[in-house]
Amino acid sequence: MSAQSTPGPGTAGEPGGSGPRRRAGDRRPKPRGRHRKGLLVTAWTAAGIVVLGGTGVGYVYVELNGNLDSVDIDQVLGTDRPSRTDNGSRNILVLGSDSRSGRNGRLGGGTDDGGARADTAMIVHVHEGHRRASVVSVPRDTIVDRPACTDTGGGSHPAASGVMFNSAYSTGGAACAVKTVESLTGIRMDHYLEIDFSGFQRLVDELGGVEVTTTRDIEDPDSHLYLEAGRHRLTGEQALGLVRTRHGVGDGSDLGRIQLQQAFLKALLEQVRDVDLLGDPKKLYDLADTATRTVTTDSALGSVNSLMSFASGLKDIDVSGMTMITMPVVYDAADPNRVLPVKSKADQVWTALRNDRPIPRSVTEDTATGEARGVVR
Repeated sequence: MSAQSTPGPGTAGEPGGSGPRRRAGDRRPKPRGRHRKGLLVTAWTAAGIVVLGGTGVGYVYVELNGNLDSVDIDQVLGTDRPSRTDNGSRNILVLGSDSRSGRNGRLGGGTDDGGARADTAMIVHVHEGHRRASVVSVPRDTIVDRPACTDTGGGSHPAASGVMFNSAYSTGGAACAVKTVESLTGIRMDHYLEIDFSGFQRLVDELGGVEVTTTRDIEDPDSHLYLEAGRHRLTGEQALGLVRTRHGVGDGSDLGRIQLQQAFLKALLEQVRDVDLLGDPKKLYDLADTATRTVTTDSALGSVNSLMSFASGLKDIDVSGMTMITMPVVYDAADPNRVLPVKSKADQVWTALRNDRPIPRSVTEDTATGEARGVVR
C-alpha cells in the first residue's frame, strides 16, 4: 500500500524526508463557477483561509483582527537560516497541535498531560505561478537530530540527537519546530500556520460536515471513531477522530494515519468549494470568526489583511493541482513504532522543492507506507 495521494504529472505520490545517519529495512508490525476556491493549505486551516481569501468582508476586519494569535518566528530564529528563494514559490509549515488541555482534553483521545505536541506536520510548497502545490507530510514519530533552538519566550534548548520529530514543538514551540524542519530540509519556511483540536472540530461543523466514503469499517476506541463502510457526512468530532486514528486502519502506524489525513484534506477541499459562502453572510462570518479564533500564524500573516492577501495568491490551486506525499521513511529496526528518514530519497524531495521542480516519483518506491491508502475516498 502506498502513502501516495494525488500525484501530479511527473511528480511523486507518497512520503519524503531526510534525517539521522542510521537506517533500517522496511518492516511493519472540479472547479465550479466563478467563486471556485483554491488550495486550503491544510485540513486544519482550510475553511478559515478560504473565507478570508475569497470574500472581502471589510466591515469585520477590526473584530476578526482581534481574534488572531501570531508568533514572531523570524525574530526568534534570527539570520542563521536557509536563504529565501527568489523564484516566486513559497513554503509554509502547517502544524496541528495535540494539546490535551482544556476543551482539547475531551477530543480525539489521549490524556491531559498539560503539554502539546505537533500531532500533524505538513510542509506546503506553493510553486511559482501559484497554480500548483506540493504537500509533504512529516511523520511525528520520525527520529531526527533536533538543533539547538530558542523559544518565543526567550528560553534556550540544547540540541538533541535521535529524538522524535514532534518533540521539537513540545520542547520549544513553533520557533523550535520551524528550526527543526529547516535543519531537516535545508528549506526556508516562509510562513507558519497552526490549529488545535477544538478549532479543527468547530471549522468542520461550521461547514456543515464533510462527506467521505469509507471502503471498510473503521473502529478505533482510542480516537472515538466508529464508521461502517459506506458514505458518510462527518461531523467535526468524527472528522477529528478520522484524521487522528491510527489503530483502526492500515498497519496501526502514524503513516497510515497520514494517508487518512491526506484523503480527508481532498474531501474537505471539495466540500469548501461546494459551499455557497457568498450567498450566506452569516455562515461566512461564522467561519471567519471560528478560523481566526483557532488559527495561530507567524507574525507576517498575523492580520486579516495579510491572510486575505496570502490566500488570494492561492485561489487558482485546486485538488488537481496538488501533489501529496509522505516523507520517505522506513520502520526503525530497534523500535517498529518509530521511523527513520531514507536520506537519499528525502534529499531528492528537498532538492526538488528548493528548485521549484516536481518531486520525482521514484522517491516513493521501497519505503514504508502505512497501508491505509484507499480506505477513505
